[in-house]
Amino acid sequence: MFRYLLTAALALLATPVFANDSIAELGTGGLILSRSDAVAMESEDLTISPEKVTVDYVFRNNTDKDVDAIVAFPMPDIEGDPYGMLAIPEGQSDNFLGFDVTVDGVAAKPQLEQKAFALGIDISGDLKAQNVPFYPFGDAAKAALAKLPQAVADDWVDRGIIIEDTADDGSGVKTVYAPFWQLRSTYWWRSTFPANKAVRVAHRYKPSVGGTSSVTFFSDGQFQGQYAAYKTRYCMDNTFENAVRKAAKNNADGTPKYFENRIAYVLTTGGNWASGNIGKFKLTVDKGNPKSLVSFCGDNVRKIGPTTFEMTADDFYPERDIDILLLQPTDSGGSDGGSGG
Repeated sequence: MFRYLLTAALALLATPVFANDSIAELGTGGLILSRSDAVAMESEDLTISPEKVTVDYVFRNNTDKDVDAIVAFPMPDIEGDPYGMLAIPEGQSDNFLGFDVTVDGVAAKPQLEQKAFALGIDISGDLKAQNVPFYPFGDAAKAALAKLPQAVADDWVDRGIIIEDTADDGSGVKTVYAPFWQLRSTYWWRSTFPANKAVRVAHRYKPSVGGTSSVTFFSDGQFQGQYAAYKTRYCMDNTFENAVRKAAKNNADGTPKYFENRIAYVLTTGGNWASGNIGKFKLTVDKGNPKSLVSFCGDNVRKIGPTTFEMTADDFYPERDIDILLLQPTDSGGSDGGSGG
């Protein structure tokens, strides 16, 4: 048997943005082959919306021998910083993206491996010894930290594992201990790619959707602020920009009545299988609300429905990640938006 490692890239795209009205998104990705000359990706069908990311693959083992594989799906690293604001779909669960996977239509049962780090040092054993859950944002972790012996708490503060924080539980302001460690989580399972056969792998999860309470690149009737960076990152075209101008013109203070949502999908780590290219690639972006505006980079993007946009390519090599900007109307107004090309 040949043995290869099949991994999924789900890396943290950006550090938390420390602002009252800004929540940072976590970049998510799909399955990659870390090393394989035998298994090719025949197709990838990727659909991204604010509610769900679905990825359907067809892999093919082009050899005469079965390939046994460990399939891994790393979740994004998250920091237990009480002052950071991260978009986490499932706030009380180790499976904080609601990840699930099927292989040839049968539900896989992945195992979850977690490790915790502080200052780059593995402190998993310290947490286990004090019965502290690894997931830093759950109520269970906070409750466990409240029970720490004082000597342990002092040691953990000195080592950067936890920090002191002030909180009001309704009975007044109190000093509590808050997680400050980094969580690294990986789902993994075993799979076989039969000789000269295709295997269909599908996985689903809820995206981390970042955002701000207003439009950060347009104010006082003109593009400014983060406009240059946004134009490069999201490929804002004339159709999109004209829709923003129109929305601002219809508002008395010269600002569009929208707030930002951002979704990041890490695609560039996906070109590491046999031949390096995806045989057939399809991307569908669903903006959800017909009145929302959407912009993202892609070649020959076309609108296929009231809220959906599609890009297809053959023999596709992922040269850049997918960053999606959604402007959501703050009320029932707003114009239909196009996609950046």
